[in-house]
Amino acid sequence: MSPVTLATAKTARIASEATFAQFGPRLKTAIPGPLAQKIIADDTRLMSPSYTRSYPMVAKSGRGIRVTDVDGNEFLDFSAGIAVNSTGHCHPEVVKAIQDQAAELLHMSGTDFYYEHMIKLAERLSAVAPMPGPHKFYYGNSGAEAVECALKLARYHTGRQNIISFFGAFHGRTMGALSLTGSKPQQKRRLAPFVPGVHHVRYPYAYRGCSGGPQESEAFALDCARYIEEKLFKTILPPEEVAAIILEPIQGEGGYIVAPNNFLREIRSICDRHGIMMIVDEVQSGAGRTGKWWAIEHSGVQPDMVCIAKGIASGMPLGICMTKAEIMDWVPGSHASTFGGNPVCIAAALATMNVIEREGLQNAAIVGAKMMERMSTWIAKHPTVGDVRGRGLMIGIEIVKDQKSRQPIGAMRDKIVDLAFERGVLFLGCGETSIRLCPPLIVTQQEADIALDVLEECIALAAPN
Repeated sequence: MSPVTLATAKTARIASEATFAQFGPRLKTAIPGPLAQKIIADDTRLMSPSYTRSYPMVAKSGRGIRVTDVDGNEFLDFSAGIAVNSTGHCHPEVVKAIQDQAAELLHMSGTDFYYEHMIKLAERLSAVAPMPGPHKFYYGNSGAEAVECALKLARYHTGRQNIISFFGAFHGRTMGALSLTGSKPQQKRRLAPFVPGVHHVRYPYAYRGCSGGPQESEAFALDCARYIEEKLFKTILPPEEVAAIILEPIQGEGGYIVAPNNFLREIRSICDRHGIMMIVDEVQSGAGRTGKWWAIEHSGVQPDMVCIAKGIASGMPLGICMTKAEIMDWVPGSHASTFGGNPVCIAAALATMNVIEREGLQNAAIVGAKMMERMSTWIAKHPTVGDVRGRGLMIGIEIVKDQKSRQPIGAMRDKIVDLAFERGVLFLGCGETSIRLCPPLIVTQQEADIALDVLEECIALAAPN
């Protein structure tokens, strides 16, 4: 590829040249550059081919929303390390907290000894929990581990075996979490048998489930929820043998699909009627990403358990299962993790929460709303934009062959993402044919405008003639 000049990158920009020069990407070499090409070749030789790399980005350093590759090219990061770098790359407060803690204590293992840090974070999280306290917490190292904890705890607490999950869900890649996942066949191919007792049902993906307006969408969402009670429970699954229903309030890997409030309320009612635990997977949608601490808060529904990871520690590995206190009733030895609750990771999480509370929540709500307002106009302007949806800084845009047929066209989506990368903005796909926008919560309006300028240009360039 040839180097992308400033003039090429700003074809569809509404921002001024001065704004672009100050806030936009800065590309110095062909993409990928020579050092990146060498590293990619070595990676191919040495690393597991199971990793999914969307494009040849070889990161070296990052500050704020900017990430620099090994050849000195600066990109605007609208993927945030898959919604992990909630406070941006290397936020100075997070870095200092990590450095200070690393100089004091790296590890002792919270499964066998005690850390004051674990209590501090639990108290902070309890104060912002989406359900009334008291609460209890389990610390692991990832979202998948948080989900594994919730899965095991639901069975332990209820004495029941079955779990209900949803098509399109992504809950992780460990065997229990993978058994709950219903996203892509390749994630499960040649890995069976899975954990038994998992039943998948339809998620309220309105764009793919109905063609009408808001009223029809709400009716469709209720039908998806009521199917559990009206069909599943009356045919193959006794409700008294169901331990939990697990769901993402906004499906991440599935396509950034927002669950309607009436769907979430109905799921809560079903759980209440049958003594079933309601688990919400907030691994991608939580930690302030939607403008509230947890995406479930937009509905007013109170879950029994919350799975937390990704953005809660700004890039440090930490997974958390938060429950109502009476639910976490297992005894010592039932479940543990050697590295879970590592003091360095918890220090990062405490600093992250400070930044999110001070500026991230409000910024996500304000900048996200302006992005949604602008992107919503693209449906009328671009025939290949089928749907725009999301909350806060968790926004998905669905790419289709045309709006009438709504035919998924993943190849065009991938082309748009690649074109944006060549122009210095990092996006990622999700679902069959959608693009996800999940920048750090500290993104400025100027940076958002530039990223949307580039994205809109790429949508136009990728469209069939």
